[in-house]
Amino acid sequence: MSVRVRIAPSPTGNLHIGTARTAVFNWLFARHQGGQFLLRIEDTDLERSKSEYTQNIMEGLKWLGLDWDEGPFYQSQRLALYREKIQELLDKGLAYRAYETPEELNAMREAQAARKQAPRYNNQHRHLSAAQIEAFEAEGRQAVIRFKIEDDREIKWHDLVRGPVSWKGQDLGGDMVVARAAALGAAGGDVVGQPLYNFVVVVDDADMAITHVIRGEDHVGNTPKQILLYEALGMAVPIFAHTPLILNEQGAKLSKRDGVTSVGDFQEMGFTAEALANYMTLLGWSAPDAQELFTLAEAAEQFSFERVNKAGAKFDWAKLDWINSQYLHSKPAEALLPMLMPYWEAAGYGFDIEADQDWLLPLTAMIGPSLTRLKDCVALGHFFANPTMDFSEKAKEQLGQAGVAEAMQSVLAALQQTPITGVEDAKGLINQVTKALGVKKGLIMRSLRAALMGDMQGPDLVESWVILHRRGFDQQRLEQAIALAHP
Repeated sequence: MSVRVRIAPSPTGNLHIGTARTAVFNWLFARHQGGQFLLRIEDTDLERSKSEYTQNIMEGLKWLGLDWDEGPFYQSQRLALYREKIQELLDKGLAYRAYETPEELNAMREAQAARKQAPRYNNQHRHLSAAQIEAFEAEGRQAVIRFKIEDDREIKWHDLVRGPVSWKGQDLGGDMVVARAAALGAAGGDVVGQPLYNFVVVVDDADMAITHVIRGEDHVGNTPKQILLYEALGMAVPIFAHTPLILNEQGAKLSKRDGVTSVGDFQEMGFTAEALANYMTLLGWSAPDAQELFTLAEAAEQFSFERVNKAGAKFDWAKLDWINSQYLHSKPAEALLPMLMPYWEAAGYGFDIEADQDWLLPLTAMIGPSLTRLKDCVALGHFFANPTMDFSEKAKEQLGQAGVAEAMQSVLAALQQTPITGVEDAKGLINQVTKALGVKKGLIMRSLRAALMGDMQGPDLVESWVILHRRGFDQQRLEQAIALAHP
């Protein structure tokens, strides 16, 4: 059997992290099996579906490295097929028109709740007479299309994650609506409107020869209904795999209340595509050798559902940060610099990747090992953004100590005589001033940090000085520090 899987997001919002993780598992399985990965856009909700969300979804999948072999297919362009299949169910007597008003359905549910019964449709319009149908239509009622579900039917399947699963027909809520009322024509006529999710997904998966349906466990309750529809339409039933949900730190399903849910959110926070894709493979799956860092292609070589957990996968921010840092630390400055530039530009630093390469590359090489997320470059880069600095209270305290102003004046004088071209020049100048003044080297180093960086903490002092010198900022800052020390 040639494996064919799909990811079928709804463009009613940006690419969700849960949808992206499902896409990752589908992609890994397809690539491991040498099969096909399809993209289908489920845009039948015309009011909520938006083209910008479709664009966001596709760009997010591409950013993560998830290439698809076929598609995108759009459900909104396949309505004729759905209508044909609904008419087939009607012609077979496996579906029917039901005419209850919303008020009548609400009354039914309220009565069930009063009896402490689970809400379900009581199938009361399954066997309407021609006279009853004529009377309802004379009132102007519009009908939904309901698919017949027998209470005594047992639906079973073997789930690749959960093993044997069984549902009883009586637990599926009665005959299922497969098309909305407002979308339908007169009784006996052609069906002309919008079918619903559980129906169209079955038609699509069968028409696209999907062999394995891999999705989140929140779809388990849809599966028995869909299996009945496959059988009613004479279609092959695919193999199902229901993956664990992504949970927050409290063990609840990850939601917008947790701050970030879309792939774009993670991108803005400074996570790399490689790191996020890597981490998503670990949300419910583990490699046989317990490896934690790998590319998608490397994970695909080892992927199987035997190592996918049933339990929910708790989102671990510390683990994601660690994985991201490992990817960032492994990148050479030439590769990392273009990734940092958008964050520096957003901060208004005015760095120019073409004109400022001579000091931007050393800056990137210096701060790279300190990065956890890409956006960390903003705090680490602000020391190099402007000719002068605002001094912290601790820096002011250091600059106010006895002898510091004289020491900085000596550094400035030496700098004007001996420009620094690299780290060794800077170290030599520090040693020269230390020896000439007969002071401890620590005093010079601490004072230089306060003068050049405006704070007592930050990136490597000597490397920073070389970069500042290439910018022409070091002399200005030394003069500013001396003025502060001697107001």
